[in-house]
Amino acid sequence: MSEKIKILYVDDEKQNLVSFRANFRKVYDIYTATSVDEAFVLLKDVHIPIIISDQRMPQMTGVEFLEQTVKLYPDCIRLLITGQADIEVVIEAINRGKISKYIQKPWDWDKLSIAIDNCVTIYTSQLELKLKNEELQKANDELNKFVYNVSHDLRAPLTSIMGVINLTKLLPELNVAEEYFKMIEGRILKLDDFIKKIIGYYKNARAETVNERIEFDVFVNSIWETFRHQNPSIIFSLSINDHIEFFGDAFRLKIILENLISNAIKYQNPSSEIKKINITLNMIADDLHIMISDNGIGIDNKFLDNIFELFFRTEDALNAEGTGIGLYLVKETLSKIGGKVDVKSQLMIGTTFHLVIPNNAKQ
Repeated sequence: MSEKIKILYVDDEKQNLVSFRANFRKVYDIYTATSVDEAFVLLKDVHIPIIISDQRMPQMTGVEFLEQTVKLYPDCIRLLITGQADIEVVIEAINRGKISKYIQKPWDWDKLSIAIDNCVTIYTSQLELKLKNEELQKANDELNKFVYNVSHDLRAPLTSIMGVINLTKLLPELNVAEEYFKMIEGRILKLDDFIKKIIGYYKNARAETVNERIEFDVFVNSIWETFRHQNPSIIFSLSINDHIEFFGDAFRLKIILENLISNAIKYQNPSSEIKKINITLNMIADDLHIMISDNGIGIDNKFLDNIFELFFRTEDALNAEGTGIGLYLVKETLSKIGGKVDVKSQLMIGTTFHLVIPNNAKQ
């Protein structure tokens, strides 16, 4: 048998309290108080979801009493019983969210019963929603923890395997197996890239936004240094407006640039004699504009509306190394910091990503 919902009725007229208890005691667990002081003592000791108060009382009005309960017991549902003369006050209280419903005196028992039932429905619905949100938050936290731990546990053996492969490259007697080691290395690097993107997604979803001053010369060049070994033949150029004073989320900006630079390296045109990646930064009004251009294989225009979708990959065999996560992560991360992205591309000519990111220097 389910527990009865507790209801507190506050009224300085004892006869009203006696009648109320007699009518509703079989359905609800009824508490009564003849003063607001007595009511506050009860509320302090007992969790009572539904609070009903008469408007005209000696110490304070029902609206004033219920307004105080909002601060102390925000999850409770409040119902006011009042006469016709106080209707304007009641309407204002409803508009300000101090009470949920009201009943006029002299009350009709059927109408009062319906009003209380409505209050109970509101309370139970809010309670169920709160419990569902807590369950969802718990499941989300567990999922994030699982992804984070698994991702890191997967990277550890990959790092060890890469170390062994690099050692074998130093042994001349194993040159005959060099091609096989390159194949293994390529598979490991792809898996490692996939895992890093999962970690990036996890961190982007959970991390708080932090505004800090970013020195782009050092910032962008340090990102490039982590990738340049993947293709040392690429000519990298960086152009920065001298007057940039930018405050933003360095962690998320790093995720964005790492993914775009990684793609620019990954999808270079193998037939190009000179391979290039150019990055320019300019402040226009209060926004930072970043252009990342390459002369790689490009993207067919028919795919441009889809490239930021999760796990989307083009049909071009040259893109077989992609995971379908990087550009999705770029757009999701940009949305966290109020930025936007546009892309222009031509097959076998190159691609340019245009980022616009708000400057938080004034915050």
